[in-house]
Amino acid sequence: MGEDDTVRARLRAALRADDPWSALYALKTDRPDRLAAAVEELYRSDTDRAASGAHLTWLLGILGEPGGAVLLRLLAEPPLSADDRRDLLRTTVTRGLRLPAELLRTYADDTPAPDGKDARPGGSPAPELVDAMGLSGDPSFAPRLGALLSDPAAPRGRAALALGRLGAREWTVPIAGRLSEVTGLDRTAFAVALELMSDPAAVPHLLRWLAESGEEGVYDVHHALVRLTGRDPLLPESASGAAYAAAVRAVWADGRTERAPAVVRELVVESGARARFSVDGGAGRVRIAFDPPSPGASWPRWDRSLTFDRKPLYRVGSSCGTCELGLTLLDWPDEEATRIAARMRGRLADLDRLDAELFLEWGPVLGELETGHYRALLLDLPLERVTDPARSWWYRRVTTRAEEDDSEYGDDRPEDHWPGVAHFQLTTPVPGARVPSTYGALLPSQPPEALDPTTVARHAAAVAAGERPAAVILGWLDDRYVEARHEERWLVGAVLDGHHRLTAYAAAGVPARVLFLARAGEGGGTDGGLEEVAAAYGCRD
Repeated sequence: MGEDDTVRARLRAALRADDPWSALYALKTDRPDRLAAAVEELYRSDTDRAASGAHLTWLLGILGEPGGAVLLRLLAEPPLSADDRRDLLRTTVTRGLRLPAELLRTYADDTPAPDGKDARPGGSPAPELVDAMGLSGDPSFAPRLGALLSDPAAPRGRAALALGRLGAREWTVPIAGRLSEVTGLDRTAFAVALELMSDPAAVPHLLRWLAESGEEGVYDVHHALVRLTGRDPLLPESASGAAYAAAVRAVWADGRTERAPAVVRELVVESGARARFSVDGGAGRVRIAFDPPSPGASWPRWDRSLTFDRKPLYRVGSSCGTCELGLTLLDWPDEEATRIAARMRGRLADLDRLDAELFLEWGPVLGELETGHYRALLLDLPLERVTDPARSWWYRRVTTRAEEDDSEYGDDRPEDHWPGVAHFQLTTPVPGARVPSTYGALLPSQPPEALDPTTVARHAAAVAAGERPAAVILGWLDDRYVEARHEERWLVGAVLDGHHRLTAYAAAGVPARVLFLARAGEGGGTDGGLEEVAAAYGCRD
């Protein structure tokens, strides 16, 4: 039996499995080109397509470039039933693939209804077709998409996002002017579309909407105003509901949109190891930001990334309370991020306590953070450097959950949970009251291979001499109830400054002195959890 025959046999066996989705996912480690060819062969068979079309289309969606090429070929070959076209088009959109404009026009002239049952020549395009138009890069679709904004029966939110992806700024004002006509996810999509446009023409309309609005939708409009103007005013801590809406309206009520210099306010040094402060008008050069919405996604705001100067460093994922937290390395920041952090080093050489003078000295650097209310903890963290995915807490938590459920976890591979880079982690979880244990991971903001051995040795000598050079971490406490079964808490952060110091501490087996800066409310974490961390690892006065 040849290799192609073997691939086809394995594919058919996976389709017959009790759990075909898992079996198909396991196949993706095979050669994607041969597997994609086998999928195409089966899909072209009426019998196989009728029995397993959805499974085959899904598999093409995870097979990288070979799978994408097959998707494009299948879509370009009429005739397709409404169901088949919808399934292929939806997968193509999810992959972010660009279809030829002429093909999309053909589909638009004879488009399936959203339920895929009947053709509706000249009717409103189905959502996946609207998404595909936005991905096409062809501005000629803008008038057709714009006409959908006023049609309550059309996928108006998807149309607004498609216009945003096309950068069709002639539709900025119509989108902003119709915010009062839409609700729920459509309203969020309209606000996100305006952010994609990056067009200041939307600002007066957003301000007017705020002045006339109620409680619903205020967050999305505030978020859009911050992104479009660069002005990020401080809101009261923990405000919610009507109080939050009133606070947002108040900070924009005077119509000011110019960004003022960042100011550090409300500084309270609670002890030598704990302090609070607020950043008003922060530059946000280091922040957790929403990613642009994924094509075809139901939620216009979902995935987030830790960014440096708007360049994504780690994908953080959603804030969904029942989803699993996982970080994935995307790219390294530009050198400016390192230069910003280096401005804090004067007092870090042997930091033994927090005081007001320290935060006043660091005011310009703290102003580079996102606006918000922060906690500062001076900690001595027992860290190890982990390079083996199987040793990381990202994977070991999976085995722990499986032990709690007395279930198998054989389908979970360590590399599937690995953030993509060697990092530091707590040697043991932090014991807690409400949450049984808190995992800890500190991830680098520069390539580990760029570390200078001489600098590491210098810090190692200082540590051996009893000095405690400190690293600076921007992090958060993240609470999850994974799959509504497992309470899980993470102390997670990115190293702003101190990669060499942490490496020296980990090699010496000495707890690492860390200044941990956490924005209150970020990641769903609680002050109570931070108190537990401070009680376990806080630097003693």
